[in-house]
Amino acid sequence: MFRLKLQSWLAITTIAMVAFSVAGNKVEGQFTAYMPDESAPHEGTWLQWPHHFTYGFNYRNQIESSWVELTEVLIQSENVHIIVYNQNERNRIQNLLNANGVSQTNIDFTIRANDDFWVRDNGPIFVYDWFTDELKINDFGFNGWGFDTPFALDNTVPIGVANQHGFQRFDLNDLILEGGAIEVDGNGTLMATRSSILEPDRNPGWTEEEVEEYLSDMLGVTNFVWLDGAPGGQFDITDTHIDGFARFGLPNTIVTMNPDDLRYWGISNNDIRRLYYAQNANGHAYNRVFLPLTQNDVVTSYGFNLGYKGSYVNFYTSNGHVIVPTYNDPNDQVAIKILQRAFPKREVVGIDFRNAYRWGGMVHCVTQQQPIE
Repeated sequence: MFRLKLQSWLAITTIAMVAFSVAGNKVEGQFTAYMPDESAPHEGTWLQWPHHFTYGFNYRNQIESSWVELTEVLIQSENVHIIVYNQNERNRIQNLLNANGVSQTNIDFTIRANDDFWVRDNGPIFVYDWFTDELKINDFGFNGWGFDTPFALDNTVPIGVANQHGFQRFDLNDLILEGGAIEVDGNGTLMATRSSILEPDRNPGWTEEEVEEYLSDMLGVTNFVWLDGAPGGQFDITDTHIDGFARFGLPNTIVTMNPDDLRYWGISNNDIRRLYYAQNANGHAYNRVFLPLTQNDVVTSYGFNLGYKGSYVNFYTSNGHVIVPTYNDPNDQVAIKILQRAFPKREVVGIDFRNAYRWGGMVHCVTQQQPIE
């Protein structure tokens, strides 16, 4: 499978993996595509709006106020591209935004039926063509985090976005890869857990070397920081996505947690050591920023106690803001202040994500950046 796919690329362009160094935001070498880091300038952010078609009206109604707040913050510094289930949903969401005083000047809508709202994992991953710098879409396969949820509609979202907006698309569906499973620093390094990529329900038969070769070519990386992770995860079905506990907040910085909180999150001592001693593509150590977990177990706005704490590491970096999930917890402001020191040129704002967190994710999980062209 992998060999046949690679041969098709070789028919288009010669892929010569060579030694590299950091030159601006582009790693020297020859690849098919490369992905900038999240803090690089955006054209906009993609959202997949919650709906009732898969899990019912209560599900939608309990969470979509967070999307209204998220949209209101994002439009202050970039465009917002909203994927909606159908035309009726588009009309409803436009009315909802109007009722909440949210300007729609910088908003557009893409109609595409979908299963759920986790656009980070099932949506388009935007990359630059290595040779032309043209913005294109990496369309990896999505199978509901290893067949745990409905996914057939979600898996078609990237091709729908590409077709409706005129993006060329790399068809990479032979590799199952969620966007939340990877972190790139934009300078040649990728960070991920093996448990969320190399587990049997995602990519049976793939070796780590084959995955590295594939991702090197399609994301412009050659330096891999692999953590083992934990199949099944501690609190979610993603098998320990990296973006729940370790992020490249800036190209030279890893935002994570202290050892006790990482162990609470299900991260092993070996993984903690690998994370803390990670080096970039030039062999230099990263700066580290440590965020707490919530002080208390998370309780939704309607009184449901999840029985576990929440992470602030799953924040999202827009052009003007760092948007952090909050939980009506004493540590909300602690996390915001820490991130504000780490991102002095952006305003750090919190959005209540307790209700969405009940279903397994936070702010980063429901956003996807589109870099500037």
